[in-house]
Amino acid sequence: MSSLDAVIVGSGPNGLAAAIAIAQTGRRVVVFEAAERPGGGCRSAELTLPGFIHDICSAVHPFALASPFFRSLPLSSHGLDWIEPAAMLAHPLEDDRVALIYRTVAATAARLGTDADAYTSVIGRIVDAWPKLESTVLAPLHWPRHPVAVAQFGWVAWQPAEAFAQRVFKTEAARALFAGIAAHGMVPLNMRPTGAIGLVLATIAHVAGWSIPRGGAQSITRALIAHLRSLGGEVVTSAPVQSIDELPPARAILCDLSPGPLLRIAGHRFPPRYRRALERYRYGVGVFKVDWALDAPIPWRNPQCARAATVHVGGTLEEIAVSEHACWNGNVPSRPFVLLAQPTLFDPSRAPRGRHVVWTYCHVPRGSTVDMLPGIEQQIERFAPGFRERVLARAVMGPADLERHNANYVGGDIGAGATTLGQLFTRPTWQTYSTPVRGLYICSASTPPGVGVHGMCGYFAAQRALREVLRE
Repeated sequence: MSSLDAVIVGSGPNGLAAAIAIAQTGRRVVVFEAAERPGGGCRSAELTLPGFIHDICSAVHPFALASPFFRSLPLSSHGLDWIEPAAMLAHPLEDDRVALIYRTVAATAARLGTDADAYTSVIGRIVDAWPKLESTVLAPLHWPRHPVAVAQFGWVAWQPAEAFAQRVFKTEAARALFAGIAAHGMVPLNMRPTGAIGLVLATIAHVAGWSIPRGGAQSITRALIAHLRSLGGEVVTSAPVQSIDELPPARAILCDLSPGPLLRIAGHRFPPRYRRALERYRYGVGVFKVDWALDAPIPWRNPQCARAATVHVGGTLEEIAVSEHACWNGNVPSRPFVLLAQPTLFDPSRAPRGRHVVWTYCHVPRGSTVDMLPGIEQQIERFAPGFRERVLARAVMGPADLERHNANYVGGDIGAGATTLGQLFTRPTWQTYSTPVRGLYICSASTPPGVGVHGMCGYFAAQRALREVLRE
């Protein structure tokens, strides 16, 4: 461990991205991971029964293929294989209806009836402009290279998702479809920047696809680590860091940590003002997660739902808005909005022959101890009667379980911080990746551009370290 240029604390996608970005310059990098297996939120395991491979946190990865940094890496040569489902997203409604997003704008719009022109006009224009928007959306706050395109996007995206959907779309299906996408932001749909979240994620469905990695999320981690090692980097697992003072000497330390865990290991080195700023950082709502092993696919009332790896189970825009608003205000929703993935419809390698895995979560108040399993299963049964009869086993993780799995998920917040307008570009403080301690940086999803398996937080933190302390 002598003569290290950089030490990375945490082996999530951002930590590994930071390590790779620095190792690409020929510098020596070591990653320390507290868990036995690397990956942070990008891990898979047999959570229910032997032979059933479940994703522990992230499952569907819209941003991984859209990431400028990940696109620049030879991850396919390290075994990463992406599977694109027939449809990017399904959103079932009452009366056997289902709204679908396909890879192309035209195919999606063609099935939206009277909202076809509106979808093409709004989403289609952003898709066409994406090459000019990407460097602004997936980056920290800066003067854009294409200010006109960014201003036009901002004018549309400024509205809260609920108001946007009601103004732009006329049908219940299109409004619900957009509401479910925007609800990934884990903030109420009547707040900004939920409109922007919905528009970006909808755009990514057409630009890059909502794909799944063959073999599960762990495949992304394996490929990143293989590439890091090919550059001379190292990953040390089962190595919890109690204090940055115990790390080996290095010119730069980059922490793939949200503010809570960062304060625990480095708070004693920060001046009081910066400590208080991190303590004020706002975490978002929590998550209640359930994985199932099934003896057959989900019996959707509308079989079109089986065309997508991702299904949003929440009903109408109004229902989703009520659910998200309740969680934000500390109340448990009676009808939770459920985000569901059914990967084995497209990747049978993840379960014994003829069997299936299902991944879901719903939003709950941060730190909630309420058992949401009955509510989640009831929502699925609502659109897939007989679902419970196909269950072989369940694995349940509430907010506290998720935080034990990954200390960055304070109170079960898998976003590592609330995506409010005030924290959109200033995560976790105005200093973004830097801290008052020279050579100590933050590279987690608590920094811009925020949550998502894209590695851009780690990449930009690494670029700052390379400019400031690793120039020689």
